[in-house]
Amino acid sequence: MSHLIAPSLLSADFLNLERDIEMLNNSEADWIHLDIMDGVFVPNISFGFPILNRLKEKTSKPLDVHMMIVEPEKFIPEVAAAGAHTMNVHYEACTHLHRVINEIKKHGMKAAVTLNPHTPVILLEDIINDLDMVLLMSVNPGFGGQKFIEHSVEKVRKLKELIINKGSNALIEVDGGVNLETGKRLIDAGADVLVAGNFVFGSDDPIKTIKALKSM
Repeated sequence: MSHLIAPSLLSADFLNLERDIEMLNNSEADWIHLDIMDGVFVPNISFGFPILNRLKEKTSKPLDVHMMIVEPEKFIPEVAAAGAHTMNVHYEACTHLHRVINEIKKHGMKAAVTLNPHTPVILLEDIINDLDMVLLMSVNPGFGGQKFIEHSVEKVRKLKELIINKGSNALIEVDGGVNLETGKRLIDAGADVLVAGNFVFGSDDPIKTIKALKSM
């Protein structure tokens, strides 16, 4: 499988959001990545269901919803109703992770677990076969435009080894500081999906930038 590109809407121009979504529709982006933040689990607030619910009317791209919130299990029905393809929940936010994963799948979505930079991949050993994807944060979550954490490349390798050893089909997604240089190293290490925010939306030609990320 060729790697997938999921531009992060967090870096879009929210005064021209429909324009930016249309740009993504016309690009080679595979998914649209959506960071929902509550100001509690992470030190920022982004957007919620009013925007999420309108997105399914404006794009046919699969929606990759990343819940950077406490108690994400409370909103599984709402995320599913908004047309999400994948629901990402943080390992650090879920006391009963296996139950949450099962509920996400019961609602017809792909189930993904996100790890913060300090959280080791070995903690997923007992649940990796139940997951469709693991999202590794390569910056501390909460804000776009942060510097890439170099240890993330080795972390991808460790996760890939765990997936192979366990016979899991989980994809590896990476979010934070992704550009052509870091993206290439992440793919070489075993990443399947790259999330890119500022690198895409801050470029002079986002469609060309997405194509370059896709062509690596």
